[in-house]
Amino acid sequence: MSTARPRVGHIQFLNCLPIYWGLVRSGALLDVELTKDTPDRLNDMLVAGDLDIGPISLVEYLKNADDLLLLPDVAVGSDGPVLSVNMVSQKPLAELRRVALGSQSRTSILLAQMWLAEVHGIRPEYFMCPPDVTAMLLEADAAVVIGDVALRAMHDAPRLGLDVYDLGQAWRQWSGLPMVFAVWAARRDYAEANPGLVKDVHHAFVRSRDEALEHVDEIAEQAARWETFDAATLAHYFRTLDFSLGDHQAQGIVEFSRRAAAAGVIPAPVTPVFANV
Repeated sequence: MSTARPRVGHIQFLNCLPIYWGLVRSGALLDVELTKDTPDRLNDMLVAGDLDIGPISLVEYLKNADDLLLLPDVAVGSDGPVLSVNMVSQKPLAELRRVALGSQSRTSILLAQMWLAEVHGIRPEYFMCPPDVTAMLLEADAAVVIGDVALRAMHDAPRLGLDVYDLGQAWRQWSGLPMVFAVWAARRDYAEANPGLVKDVHHAFVRSRDEALEHVDEIAEQAARWETFDAATLAHYFRTLDFSLGDHQAQGIVEFSRRAAAAGVIPAPVTPVFANV
């Protein structure tokens, strides 16, 4: 059994602020070695074994499912609008020729590409670039962005005359299922060697999530001191997100993996395997 503290990742986006707030409030951060970073960097660290447990983009989980075990009942998703995973467009969908892809949004990128191709019959040219909407739209007809950038884009879109397509809502209308954008997972080898530590971390995340959801208005008021959004906007956003991962959300994962396999992104559909916690 390892005596080192588990190496745990945390996404530095507003959508994970409630979970982090709960971890601080509960004192659970004393029991882990926490790394805060962007989603794409945390993805790479977990896959490479530089983290033991952490959030990972759904697409990256599907690509690496053999090496990972999901933590139940903790995720970031939505059952309808998500508000912070958007495609921002300055042209009608039928006229899209070039779409810029924010480099931090791997699951959202695939969702946007599948949605445009399968629902709208559109296959524009895609290119990667940093997630700055103004710069993206100088070179493209539309931009796919996530997180705080997407929230700000939704807020600014009416003033700028842009159309915003909420990709959480798009998936719900397309599939009839919830969309899970990120999951928490443990490396399979670490979980097998340290089942007690994985269980402790999982329970800390669930307790933190539950604690935070009981204090959404307080969290929003504190965050509004440092963000460009007011407390009411943030509280609405936090309540819109779905931080759970049960049977219904798992069905969404399976369906997304089926479509990802059909698109050739992964070899075959994935059935989620959960850690024994």
